Amino acid sequence: MQMLEERQEEMIAIRRYLHENPELSFQEENTSKYIEDFYKGKDVKLDTKVGGGYGLIVTINGGKPGKTIGLRADFDALPIEEQTGLPFQSKNPGVMHACAHDGHTAYLMVLADCLLALKDEIPGVIKIIHQPAEEVPPGGAIGMIESGLLDDLDNIFGIHLLPLGPAGVVGYNSGYVFPGRAYFKLTIQGRGGHGSSPHLANDAIVAGAHFVIAIQTVISRRLNPFDMGVVTIGSFDGKGTFNVIKDRVELEGDVRGMSEETRSKIEEEVHRMAKGMEQEFGVQIELDYKPDYPPLYNDPEVTKMVASYLHNANDPRIKEVREFPKMAPSEDFAHYAKKFPANFFYICCTPEGVTNPYFNHHPKFDMDEHALLVAAKAVGHVVCGYYQLS
Repeated sequence: MQMLEERQEEMIAIRRYLHENPELSFQEENTSKYIEDFYKGKDVKLDTKVGGGYGLIVTINGGKPGKTIGLRADFDALPIEEQTGLPFQSKNPGVMHACAHDGHTAYLMVLADCLLALKDEIPGVIKIIHQPAEEVPPGGAIGMIESGLLDDLDNIFGIHLLPLGPAGVVGYNSGYVFPGRAYFKLTIQGRGGHGSSPHLANDAIVAGAHFVIAIQTVISRRLNPFDMGVVTIGSFDGKGTFNVIKDRVELEGDVRGMSEETRSKIEEEVHRMAKGMEQEFGVQIELDYKPDYPPLYNDPEVTKMVASYLHNANDPRIKEVREFPKMAPSEDFAHYAKKFPANFFYICCTPEGVTNPYFNHHPKFDMDEHALLVAAKAVGHVVCGYYQLS
């Protein structure tokens, strides 16, 4: 752990470089090259362009036989115009590391290098997974998994930096912890006409407005009250002229469900309501429904193990370890957790002196960079506990 302490400034420097040079999902060519250059010449197996994209897998073969684990960090940015005013603010207009993926990558690069120095003591194999395209469906995790390079994993671990407390607070939880997600686009084709003669037309806006209200009854009347589900209509494209009855509108929606059963139930109900609208309003409906990220499941036994390692770390950088509530966003780490027993936990990063921080995905999002060292040490303690390293 002393090696990590000595390289804190390096983590911060890497994070700032990445923050200045963000790249969008599936376009991270320069970021991938930067990460690749970091590992070149080191005693690792380096796989690049994994999954047909910009992913990298760095394999550290230990000096003794044993289990194989994966440590994953994502490195894509968001289509957001940065408003932080930081001296290392994004140089790419309209692109920002607003979700802390720059921090995820920085901590893991340095941690990987420190683990490499201990490779002879490691009874097993550690695979460092630098994943692109977490933010945009279908996500980069699928390509990493389908490459086959991770088939031998026994367990996988990941973290997320979140401004839910000061640096030094680490959180964990078990079971279904992040909801699954789906996207849909509903196109309603009616019959346009003159605003003075609605009886001669078939108003697509009225049908669409009904759908916006009715779809909320899926949550209130079709789901068990103890099941978490959300349907959001984020776009209603019906702009026209004030005295013309609109013949066609398009709606786009976002679906979240904390279990596969809930997500499937919502999908079933959206299809049912869309079909019913054709009869009720005499319109034609085209529905494009795409499930993407599954719910993220933290294996209870693996979570118990991780919590134990963190609670017993006795590390002055880790000031508090506690169980966190379930989270509302979705995360494509869920694809790994669906295939391998996994744990995804949380590193708090609220900037010092800030009581009401901007959350991830906000144009003013920032972090306390001391959290990078906390992340590296927390994951380091999990690795050391897992392999019983002193």
